[in-house]
Amino acid sequence: MTKPCFFCDVQQQDDLQRIAESEFCFSRYDDFPVSKGHAEIVSKRHIESVFDLTAGEFTDVQTLLQKSKAVIDEEYSPDGYTVGINVGEAGGQTIPHMHMHVIPRYNGDVTEPNGGVRNILKKGDYSDQAKTAGKEKYL
Repeated sequence: MTKPCFFCDVQQQDDLQRIAESEFCFSRYDDFPVSKGHAEIVSKRHIESVFDLTAGEFTDVQTLLQKSKAVIDEEYSPDGYTVGINVGEAGGQTIPHMHMHVIPRYNGDVTEPNGGVRNILKKGDYSDQAKTAGKEKYL
């Protein structure tokens, strides 16, 4: 018996979290947000990875990303965003269905935001790495 897929199921239901929909994907607010307005863009076709998207689906994800951002901007007025896709169990993917996280960021939501996604592996302070590499002008 195949394990049910949350994203396949939710797209067939009245989803109160829904933000927008397009030909190949839909966006919705995350059920377990890490910040106000945290959303996800989900492929309608059951595929596990962003690497499985067709060119048309990939373009559609980009279009829906812009539409979702406009809604989130209007409703929550974030100061920035972190956008990411977890791929595979080792990459942190807990639902094996392609989805992109759109995480609004707010000034002061973390002590030191420099490096953003680079900090997920706890490799150290990105600022120090950038300075060592002579790239402090990009900080």
